[in-house]
Amino acid sequence: MNNKQITVTSPLLPPLEEFVPYLQEIWDSKWITNGGQMHQRLEKKLAEYLGVEYISLFTNGTLPLITALQALRITGEVITTPYSFVATSHAIWWNGLQPIFVDVDPKTGNIDPDKIEAAITPRTSAIMPVHVYGNPCDVERISEIANRYNLKVIYDAAHAFGVRINGKSILEYGDISTLSFHATKTYTTVEGGALVCRSAEMKQKIDYLKNFGFEDETVVVAPGINSKMDEVRAAFGLVNLKHVDEAIEKRHEVVEKYRKALKNVDGIKFFDDLPNVVHNYSYFPIFVDSKRYGMTRDELYAKMRENNVLGRRYFYPLISSFSPYRSYKSAAIENLPVANKLADSVICLPLHPGLNEDDVERIINIIRK
Repeated sequence: MNNKQITVTSPLLPPLEEFVPYLQEIWDSKWITNGGQMHQRLEKKLAEYLGVEYISLFTNGTLPLITALQALRITGEVITTPYSFVATSHAIWWNGLQPIFVDVDPKTGNIDPDKIEAAITPRTSAIMPVHVYGNPCDVERISEIANRYNLKVIYDAAHAFGVRINGKSILEYGDISTLSFHATKTYTTVEGGALVCRSAEMKQKIDYLKNFGFEDETVVVAPGINSKMDEVRAAFGLVNLKHVDEAIEKRHEVVEKYRKALKNVDGIKFFDDLPNVVHNYSYFPIFVDSKRYGMTRDELYAKMRENNVLGRRYFYPLISSFSPYRSYKSAAIENLPVANKLADSVICLPLHPGLNEDDVERIINIIRK
């Protein structure tokens, strides 16, 4: 019996022989950080690929969130989702702001626009939604609310690399969108991230903020930090950009196999593709109804691990249940019934280009049994 370990994700690694010439170029130039040629080339290539005008590279996916709040001078309260990775709320906390949690839409896992308005107070200055699993938020509704109350919108698009809605990049919505290029993501620079904004002036401000606030050698215009991407990771990103479309297509093939095999399994639900959306197939979450399935989510999760299949309960626990946030009024369980239900029933199945047919069949058979 095949019992090799199947991990929930695996990094997109370009062919080493393609990466080496880029390393040689870096070694020859002796320029390994501080906005060198690789950094500049990757910004240009990513802007073209993603269909955006202004993009700024970062050393990880959390620092763009922190910097976005700084760049827009957000104060007071920020309405956000509890159903995300902790970096979303941590970025708010690090800026001395208060995250206000609202519930999510059961059909997407994204922030529920119907719950946003009730959470707005005189202290609210921004909304920070997340395109969960790469599913686009209801961007039009969020835009209407933000305009009505004069709020900024910062999208955490960590999962949404390459996602398009109605032919337009999802990153073009809101005031700022941020990306993660972590090793677990569809597109990776090992660690890394980016911030997408709307104007050359804002990009310049962001580029100052990510380099200690330096405008030039002797002038500091703001209390910035050091969050620049280095040349080696930028080079890795340039090579990976040539392979990401193929990787997304392989992910899509796995997702279709999961959907076909699991659609009639009683007690197992999953999200379908959304209309007019080009998806990137970052994740494949299933949701377990224990009464109908005959097993709890955690029992299935343990059964998978016993069979050396490492799913992930993503997102569980909710951000709002962690100790820095659980005392907030908005974190109360009764305020977040849908988010709690999703968190208590979710397992993300293994999904990456390295899965073969036997791997997928093995995973499916565990769930079917």
